[in-house]
Amino acid sequence: MRLVIFGLGYAAHTLARMQIAGGWQVAATVRTAAKAEAVAAEGLTARVFADDAHDAAIFDDIARADAALISIPPLGDGDIVLRTFSDALARAPHLEWIGYLSTVGVYGDRNGAWVDETTPPAPTEPRSRVRAEVEAAWLAFGAAHGRPTHLFRIAGIYGPGRNALKQLAAGTARRIVKPGQVFNRIHVDDIATTVAASLNQPRHGAVYNLSDAEPAPPQDVVTYAARLCGVAPPPEIAFEDAELSPMGRSFYAECKRVDSRRTHEELGVMLRYPTYREGLAALRAAGEGPV
Repeated sequence: MRLVIFGLGYAAHTLARMQIAGGWQVAATVRTAAKAEAVAAEGLTARVFADDAHDAAIFDDIARADAALISIPPLGDGDIVLRTFSDALARAPHLEWIGYLSTVGVYGDRNGAWVDETTPPAPTEPRSRVRAEVEAAWLAFGAAHGRPTHLFRIAGIYGPGRNALKQLAAGTARRIVKPGQVFNRIHVDDIATTVAASLNQPRHGAVYNLSDAEPAPPQDVVTYAARLCGVAPPPEIAFEDAELSPMGRSFYAECKRVDSRRTHEELGVMLRYPTYREGLAALRAAGEGPV
């Protein structure tokens, strides 16, 4: 089986390694020749695709693909993959699955209420509105061309090298407190496992929330990470006093609780890390965090 991935980001790269280990042939786009060379040792075929410049061999990868995963964030004017490769994807003779990695941000601010896979998108941030538009474009493309297309709405991603333990070790961890604020998270391995399960069960229009089972205040996660390491947590900082980038502050403008039970029931997936506690404990056991 052959998978083509557009955008070899953190989650997509984890999936690529999983599928290669399972016997799949994987081709993926990257932004630079240096990265293409770096990942070649993993048994992964990498093609350069940056802005509107692309390796012509990508069209051959599409023609041979059984599945295509889109992991490139949208630009201001829509989805670069759909704009560049829609004709090739429509003609691909073996393509039976398209997946689009999106974000739970498309649900917008719910004042702490629960959302699930049946909740209509109501994005409040400009970037999330673009995401919702691109989601709709991919679903319309799949319906028009008979390509089962799936949306994966992902909560905050953490995993090896990207977690509160690493932030503690680097001295960058902060306990920012905004009363009532919670976020869901998802370990990158659980993302890969869930997407891999969907590859075996194509269903056009499927929407899958990829999140853990415990929406939690962000400061609690840092406190738990510090406890695992046997160090004092950093002091609490009131949200009003926190120096955040506009992007960082925008995350705190939304509060929702994400239910993903339907996703796991439909795909038969049990999360390896159902809360941040199991995920951080495993990462700490693997050596992450301050010595």
